[in-house]
Amino acid sequence: MAETRKLAAILAADVVGYTRLAGSDEERTLARLRGLRSDLIDPTIAVHHGRVVKRTGDGIIIEFRSVVDAVRCAIEVQNGMVERNAGLPPERRIDFRVGIHLGDVVEESDGDLMGNGVNIAARLESLADTGGICLSEDAYRQVRDRIEDAFIDLGEKALKNIARPVRAYAIKMGSTGTTPAPQVSAPEKPSAPDLSVVVLPFANLGGDPEQEYFVDGVTESLTTDLSRISGSFVIGRSTAFTYKGKHVDLKQIGRELNVARDAGNINALVAAGWVDFYRATLFANNRAALLAAAEATMAKALSLAPDHAFAHACLGNVMMNTNRATDGIAECERALVLDRNLTGAHAAIGNAKYFIGRAEETEAHIREALRLSPRDTGAHVWMAVASVAKLVLCRDEEAIAWLRRAIEANRNYPMAHLWLAVGLAHLGRLTEARAAAQAALALHPSFTIARFRAGASSDNPIYLAQRERLFDGMRKAGVPEG
Repeated sequence: MAETRKLAAILAADVVGYTRLAGSDEERTLARLRGLRSDLIDPTIAVHHGRVVKRTGDGIIIEFRSVVDAVRCAIEVQNGMVERNAGLPPERRIDFRVGIHLGDVVEESDGDLMGNGVNIAARLESLADTGGICLSEDAYRQVRDRIEDAFIDLGEKALKNIARPVRAYAIKMGSTGTTPAPQVSAPEKPSAPDLSVVVLPFANLGGDPEQEYFVDGVTESLTTDLSRISGSFVIGRSTAFTYKGKHVDLKQIGRELNVARDAGNINALVAAGWVDFYRATLFANNRAALLAAAEATMAKALSLAPDHAFAHACLGNVMMNTNRATDGIAECERALVLDRNLTGAHAAIGNAKYFIGRAEETEAHIREALRLSPRDTGAHVWMAVASVAKLVLCRDEEAIAWLRRAIEANRNYPMAHLWLAVGLAHLGRLTEARAAAQAALALHPSFTIARFRAGASSDNPIYLAQRERLFDGMRKAGVPEG
């Protein structure tokens, strides 16, 4: 079998006392583990760009691109388990131990990982306390200045079947204010994390009993999606459904479940700003007002948290779409200084390079975003941005190649179909161009050339001249003028 060597951050975890738990109530234990995987573990792994290498009945091996991602993932899972174990007797709690190492591994052709890099992580996991995280010195050096939690030097440890001792460090869980595991003798309501939410059951307004499964599915899906947000605490669907069909005061629900409304929540402020920004870029009639609202929200968020990378990225995008592309690039570069893995900021800079008449530089930024997150939910937008740069540079075949990829990633993004129509029209393939334009208009019926022109994001003369080629292609493809 073909194999390759590489450096990787490896996280090994298992359930403490799994044999005892399964022996006392195997069916309930397995059901809880499945629920934890779907509601907490797998979404957290995805947020931090991890790849599950293998699972056992009570354990898991995960590969990460960075040790910082691995440690942050472990901390979020362990803190999430504190919430989920609250109020349970000790014999029914599910607790994990985690070991993390940065080292050389061998990757088999089927994606499995082997070698000392994996073995050391697994041995470190056995050193961790219940609910704890243990790191090798190689991993510790990568995160000691990036993680706020305190570390405890455990000294050099002789690990089974590992030739040399490994210096180990434990993360002092709760050292940054995280909630410690509550004592059974004094159950108190846990403090709320940054985002504490319950999704109440949706109502079946149509009244058709056969559609009840659909509205319940919306509630469950939204609960799962929100649980993927880093640092969030989402009340489980089973608890949420106890309110189904009942008229209960929202403030009372908030008190009962310790969740929501918090006007000073930084992450909520930033998210609200992004919503206004995206609404504006979808050619809303009040585009200018929405962009102004987004900028005001970001100003408030950054006054409270000056180093919030996502807020800088949002402000940068707003500036790029209000004739301040150079300032927008600076904001997104600031965001990347704070978080190099903020992939959307790379793509936004590529888009802004087109706004300032430097479309030839766009592709490199898009490729960097895709390198960092090849399956990102925004990848189809990034690919479409790359295609626009190719179109204005008269490289229509290259543009079409990007657009085929964008449409394959998301067939419901109208701009990808529109730019495909432009590229095909310039190549003289008018029948295909008109079909692509119709697909775009079916998804975005109100689109016109005039509305797109009115949303100019720059007064750069090179940009304005290059846009005329796009308008010409739209006309050839049959896109309405106004």
